[in-house]
Amino acid sequence: MFPKYFTPKEATKRLPLVKKIVGDILAKVHRMRRLAEEYDNEELPVEYYDLEADISVHMRELENLGCFYKDWNFEIGLVDFPAIVNNEEVFLCWRSDEENLRWYHGIEEGYAGRRLIPQELLG
Repeated sequence: MFPKYFTPKEATKRLPLVKKIVGDILAKVHRMRRLAEEYDNEELPVEYYDLEADISVHMRELENLGCFYKDWNFEIGLVDFPAIVNNEEVFLCWRSDEENLRWYHGIEEGYAGRRLIPQELLG
């Protein structure tokens, strides 16, 4: 179903770059929200739309790496990496407030179904 599946080790190697991209996304969304409040019912400045375009570029960067941004409220910076665990197609799941990649969930379960990655896969 996905062009690339990550092992936990491979996803962890990508994490420093993913962390930077997600940090950029969250910072730009935060700035957009401040601009929206500041300009309330007025026409938004060009900067707002530039930030929006930058966020789209960052989303594509993540997809080009093989992972997906999943936090559409832009609160926790959630990223999923396609993987196979116990012969099942799953997502390795990382949040921007987590130091390491430790969780996964089934494709249909979503974030609420997160479980610890089996220790033998973390090696």
